[in-house]
Amino acid sequence: MFRLLSRPIRASTPSLRRAMASATTPDYNKVLYTPLAQADPEVQNIIDKETWRQFSGLELIASENLTSLSTMEANGSILTNKYSEGLPGARYYGGNEWVDELEVLCQKRALQAFHLDPAKWGVNVQPYSGSTANFAALTALLSPQDRLMGLGLPDGGHLTHGYYTAKKKMTASSIYFQSLPYGLDPATQHIDYKGVASQAKIYKPRLIICGASAYPRDWDYKTLRTIADEHGAFLMSDMAHISGLVAGGENSSPFDYCDVVTTTTHKTLRGPRAGLIFFRKDLEHAKDLEKRVNEAVFPACQGGPHNNTIAGIATTLLQATQPTWKAYAKQVVKNAQTIAQELVSHNYKLQTSGTENHLVLWDLRPLGLTGSKLEKLCDIVGITINKNAVSGDASAQVPGGIRIGTAAITSRDMLEADVKVVADFLHRSVQIALVLQKEAGSKLLKDFVRVATTEQEGKEGYKLVQELRREVRAFARKWPLPGVDVANLKKPAGIEEDD
Repeated sequence: MFRLLSRPIRASTPSLRRAMASATTPDYNKVLYTPLAQADPEVQNIIDKETWRQFSGLELIASENLTSLSTMEANGSILTNKYSEGLPGARYYGGNEWVDELEVLCQKRALQAFHLDPAKWGVNVQPYSGSTANFAALTALLSPQDRLMGLGLPDGGHLTHGYYTAKKKMTASSIYFQSLPYGLDPATQHIDYKGVASQAKIYKPRLIICGASAYPRDWDYKTLRTIADEHGAFLMSDMAHISGLVAGGENSSPFDYCDVVTTTTHKTLRGPRAGLIFFRKDLEHAKDLEKRVNEAVFPACQGGPHNNTIAGIATTLLQATQPTWKAYAKQVVKNAQTIAQELVSHNYKLQTSGTENHLVLWDLRPLGLTGSKLEKLCDIVGITINKNAVSGDASAQVPGGIRIGTAAITSRDMLEADVKVVADFLHRSVQIALVLQKEAGSKLLKDFVRVATTEQEGKEGYKLVQELRREVRAFARKWPLPGVDVANLKKPAGIEEDD
């Protein structure tokens, strides 16, 4: 739930806003009518502090975005009360006539957002997240211990695409299925499609997964389709990161070549946190794919859907069908390319030397700096990024890079000139991190954090951190924050600032 800091959250309908306990309401039910700020001030204060953090900082995590006021209202609605296991028209509970209408509407809008023919494509809108959507899709497409291929994690892939280490199968996709990662061409750091074809000849996968969480380039779905067809394999796209860009026409559409497409709804698609599974309805070799996908979601992998979240998804998808969505998607890519250009101008190394989507993958290894240290420093100054493996890293647990995304700052109205300021903040952060690392006198993260947060005589790192922190804060607070009345925002209790 979200609120304006100056007053308690407003319910999504007038009748709810006016609702009060009656004179005969027993004491044990009176709490049901009490606003959050009064019923649980501790949780309210935590929400207030997170609101203040988002307002006062720059969100640059590639898997994050800022959803709309209308989506937040739908997601915080009375629909949270309803249980509705099953599909529209075939529920295991009564009282679902309006939930059925909502879910059918959401399905319709999902197909419209991605320009899909309902005679050829269907969609399940119930998955709780992208990870559960992916595992449900694997459950529908594969039998236990069938073989799959996905992009390796250090090369930008995702945990749910079959990730494992030499000593341990890390996720359900590698525990219940056999997996073989493919990778990048060392010369270009683009997907090595020839390598995928060579591996597939030997491995004979039942499924090839395309899609990534840290790959800054578009995909050649046509080539992957050819490889999949050669071995009678399914082709599945996990477009979680780029779905908003696909809807806006800025990235290639996986629907032209794939059998199944999964996505989250909260990244570039800018909705609530959930997942979708799209499936072909006209496959000769899988005529029952619709039934398999729906049964994999429920009852195989999860229970009743979160109807309030489906309402938020439906509202988001309506936005994605509007003409303005193309302009938003285009600006996200422009902003990412601007950051890439600015960093390259400082001679920093980027994986693939640029980007075609919403993210930049920054290789810090030539600087002798780890992703963990830069992430921690940026947290201190109010820039939210995440450490990330880059191609060639020995371990995804000790990454040598940083992943940067521009969806959230685009949703705060920033354009190329503004993003150049953000890029300069990132450049200065790296230079300060190098000073701090030298002053720490060790490679330990705790020593790095100590010199960044403690003033010490004769050391300049701490002062540089404080200066940058003030500048970032002042810059971030110039911008609106969707769903929040920033003009009346007040610093909540528990926030300590030095200015």
